Amino acid sequence: MTLNPDAQRWNARYLRQAAGPAEPPRQLLQDVAHRLPASGLALDVAMGRGSNAALLLERGLRVIGFDISWVAARYAKARWPALNVAVLDLTQAVLPSDTFDVILNFYYLDRALWPQYWRALKPGGWLVIETMTRDMLRLKPDLNPSYLLEPGELRTAFADWDVFLEYEGWCASQDGQRSAVSQLAACRPHTAAFASLAGGGR
Repeated sequence: MTLNPDAQRWNARYLRQAAGPAEPPRQLLQDVAHRLPASGLALDVAMGRGSNAALLLERGLRVIGFDISWVAARYAKARWPALNVAVLDLTQAVLPSDTFDVILNFYYLDRALWPQYWRALKPGGWLVIETMTRDMLRLKPDLNPSYLLEPGELRTAFADWDVFLEYEGWCASQDGQRSAVSQLAACRPHTAAFASLAGGGR
């Protein structure tokens, strides 16, 4: 069976990193962690080597991590045995309704998942999302623009959520460089009036 090209690419990347230490959790997650529930079920979408999921485990949540790379999933499970991992192509994912208390989405952009996040979170559940914007093309013109957010796109897409934190601009990245990002920490509202929004895409 031929591996998905994305799986091959990410497996190769994580194999190169195998000897290195685990990355720290993303700064945005560290900043909002005290606001997140200390129990319940969380999902880390495109979890990588699991450092963000580990922070939620330490907080007291049960955590499922999805990633297309079996190398990343194996590393994360070995380091944090309590973490539940699944290797899958997220473009084919169908998330269960009203299941999660927290969803993390760091540096993975699939707009088709956004309406699923609403349905998959329980009312009052938290979404924490950060990914790069088109301003990154100034530094890395070879990036695929399809995987970069338009200006204000994240803010507009989640305007109906209860937003706790929203930022768009430049910030320090984990490799010591700068990244142009959009960040959001928001809750699915409890209000019944918003329920109709869960059925359609944005």
